[in-house]
Amino acid sequence: MYRIGELAKRANISPRTIDYYTSLGLIEAARRSDKNYRLYNDETLMRLKRIEQMKTDKFSLDEIKRTLHDWDRVTPEEQVSQKLSELQQQLAKLEKEVKELEPVIDQLKPRQANRMYTRLLPQTAACIEALMLIMNKSNLM
Repeated sequence: MYRIGELAKRANISPRTIDYYTSLGLIEAARRSDKNYRLYNDETLMRLKRIEQMKTDKFSLDEIKRTLHDWDRVTPEEQVSQKLSELQQQLAKLEKEVKELEPVIDQLKPRQANRMYTRLLPQTAACIEALMLIMNKSNLM
């Protein structure tokens, strides 16, 4: 949980902006502390980042409020479905990028390829291997 100053720093906006967004109903405190401080959670931080991105994209505050209201009405099933759809789009993009790299990887000498792979983080290597399995190219690693 974050107090307003901490939240402002993490969101890279002023506490006054947080007060303003609260008064407009764009965000709200998750709860109050024993000393009556407003406390905000990670969800509010993510919401602030969405708001700031939408402002950057030239949405008015009224449009942002309507959009956030619509997002709040989404059911958990719809959220999961949307997330899966987003992941599917990201996977398609990654597959395209891997296909673009295939000719370059194929031209590497075994020693060069091995050196390249040893510099990867284990998580990155696992992701690459998973993509290659999906694309039936697992023998590259």
